[in-house]
Amino acid sequence: MPAIRGRRTGRRERMALRAAKPLRDPCPPGQIGGSYKPLSDAELRRIYDTALDLLEKLGMGEVPPRLRDDLIAVGAVDDGAGRLLFPPALVESAVDQAAKTFVLHGRDPDRSIEVGGNRVYFGTGGAAVQTLDIESGLYRPATLTDLHDFTRLQDVLANVSWFTRCCVATDVPDNFDLDVNTAYALLRNTTKPTATSFTLAGHVAPIVQMLDIAAGGEGEFSRRPFMKTHISPVISPMRYGEDAVDVVYECIRHNIPISCITAAQAGATAPATLAGFLAQSLAETLASLVMVHAIQPGFPMVFSNWPLVIDLRSGAFSGGSGETAVLNAASAQLSNWLGLPSGVACSMTDAKAIDAQYGMEKGITSMAAALAGGNLIYESSGMTASLLGASFEAFVLDDEMHSNTYRALRGIEVTDENLAFEAIRDTVLGPGHFLGAQETYAAMERDYFYPLIADRDEPRTWAEKGGRDAWSRARAKAREILRDHRPDYLGPEQDRDIRARFNIL
Repeated sequence: MPAIRGRRTGRRERMALRAAKPLRDPCPPGQIGGSYKPLSDAELRRIYDTALDLLEKLGMGEVPPRLRDDLIAVGAVDDGAGRLLFPPALVESAVDQAAKTFVLHGRDPDRSIEVGGNRVYFGTGGAAVQTLDIESGLYRPATLTDLHDFTRLQDVLANVSWFTRCCVATDVPDNFDLDVNTAYALLRNTTKPTATSFTLAGHVAPIVQMLDIAAGGEGEFSRRPFMKTHISPVISPMRYGEDAVDVVYECIRHNIPISCITAAQAGATAPATLAGFLAQSLAETLASLVMVHAIQPGFPMVFSNWPLVIDLRSGAFSGGSGETAVLNAASAQLSNWLGLPSGVACSMTDAKAIDAQYGMEKGITSMAAALAGGNLIYESSGMTASLLGASFEAFVLDDEMHSNTYRALRGIEVTDENLAFEAIRDTVLGPGHFLGAQETYAAMERDYFYPLIADRDEPRTWAEKGGRDAWSRARAKAREILRDHRPDYLGPEQDRDIRARFNIL
């Protein structure tokens, strides 16, 4: 009989432990990465040396006149055939003087993050033109309302450390109105660090005026910029894009931190061989860094070397492949080896539905990038359908996936206390189980993550609760957030001022 009572007590304690919620997050953002190293030191050096050779002997084409003059002033060489060559000393000077860490400010200072070193953060990116409708479960064109809804949804998700617009408002004309309404959606619905893009350089100054209103007055945004920009100033293979270069100049003028993104595609705009791809992509991202160095040495720039893969049988983009995982991990390793704030793109599933393919592709690519120490992992939340789609349910599921990834990165703390010799001794000589022990309760709060979406019930209990899959549970959570969380981080006077000056839709 005593043994039976012991078993019943143990079961009650197990149920209590399972139901309890830890008082603190055991796996917060900013965990340390870098343990996964797909490249040896010798391979890192060979890829880097090849990138230097490409820049010295081939250089960059289609250099806009203003940038050409600035690059020559810092040591670039005109080859007389329309290309600028970058001597290794120039490239290495740009690397040496580059910002190694800097703060991505949130409008709420408590939500700011420091980029660089070996800390890992998940965030968003992308320009999805379709939304996986939360009601119908089918894809439809993305709208401005979707962008507002995605922004306020992620505002409560702890593992989305910064928010870049994840979808394009296809119901807004692709002109200044699109840029200004995109920025407004971010201002209204979140106080996290944000990021946007500018179609043309002429759009930057007016939007900075809107950001100044939110920041409290003229010039206040530039003093503490809480929105960075995504720019792709290099067009693969090995040439500059004039419109994007113009945007770089304007962003630097207004002190807007920049993420210079290289997005070559293996087998299309870069070699199909993975080593050759890494060499060219590194050279192109270094060309962005040299550009920034020529304009303003040390200006905050995320070294965003995003290797992208296509299915060479069809030409379709493939965001969830093993090649994507290893290439982006290698890119993070290369950037960190150079001491530069790294940005990579992972968790870009090709799946259209929230299914096994979705989970497998997101899991392997995002974990690889995190283990390799990618500082900012873009596209990692909410994206589906090879970046063509964004999903409310995916945001909720990905946020929980990131907690598990952070827990893996945190690793195991080996201390005298955690080795628990005394606890083992006392249990062996005493009750024979660890349930209810003080050490167990302490570890429960400190060391274990308890998911809200993933199901751990036994099959009968799961069935009695309705037998719901992860998609339906995530949908219910997303609906709950969208119903209840309706922030307006702009005061009435600020909102009136913005609407009086801009065509807010």
